[in-house]
Amino acid sequence: MRKGLRRTRGAIGMGLTWAAAWFGVGAVMVLALMLTTGTRPDPPIPLVFAVFGFVGGVTFSVALSFLEGRSRFSRLSLPRFAAWGAVAGFLLSAAFVLARALRGDPGFLWYLAGLGPVFAAAGAGSAVGSLVLARRAGDPELLEADQDMARVRSPDGPSDA
Repeated sequence: MRKGLRRTRGAIGMGLTWAAAWFGVGAVMVLALMLTTGTRPDPPIPLVFAVFGFVGGVTFSVALSFLEGRSRFSRLSLPRFAAWGAVAGFLLSAAFVLARALRGDPGFLWYLAGLGPVFAAAGAGSAVGSLVLARRAGDPELLEADQDMARVRSPDGPSDA
């Protein structure tokens, strides 16, 4: 039970991290659009990007948990992390395209051809960014995915959690 809650918390944390990054990208895009054309898009693009980022981050976290569950987080290479992030991003675009296809959109494959590589690149970049941030945290004990949280030491000594 404790391991499941820890993984759920980790997946939500990864989703929130990706949502924040994707929100920033959406905000930069809106700002660039406003500066170049003088118009503002109708939908709240940064919020839409944040939702996609959250879903992509959770998808990535779940896929990583299933596919690399026995590997230590600190031992995964950047290229491997990027590859899993790209897979998660592509799966996110495929889910979006599938929803369009189910609505009867005849050109849904064009969406996959356009969105697939973009979401895969965004997923790879977000995954690498997540790993770099985790490594910069500086505490190698917190990077061990299979470590029991009760054994993580706080600055005051062993935790009783």
